[in-house]
Amino acid sequence: MAYEMVRRLEKRKEYSLLKQLSEGVEENERRRGKKHQVFAPSFDVKICDSEIMIEQKLDYMHNNPVSGKWNLVNDYTDYKHSSAAFYELGKSGVFDVKHYKEINYAESPTGDSAAK
Repeated sequence: MAYEMVRRLEKRKEYSLLKQLSEGVEENERRRGKKHQVFAPSFDVKICDSEIMIEQKLDYMHNNPVSGKWNLVNDYTDYKHSSAAFYELGKSGVFDVKHYKEINYAESPTGDSAAK
């Protein structure tokens, strides 16, 4: 979304706003090529405390390599750094994966009882 916003601002020649967005980039990120800070940095932690939430996050991560700008593989189970082949095909990949249903959560980070 941020790339699209910058593209549209450039198209409209909104140079003063682009300059403001540029000034918000931290120096270490500027050295890595980042040009604009469109959104405020956010580290929203989502606690995966239900099977629905865990599966939603797994689906998101598994589909990332085949979607949008990434387009790294045609079939998400072919991406070697993903657990998708483990969950979908029962195949081991580069990393050992333990099925999320085999993990016993004694207590969530919030102190509430979690899935057991």
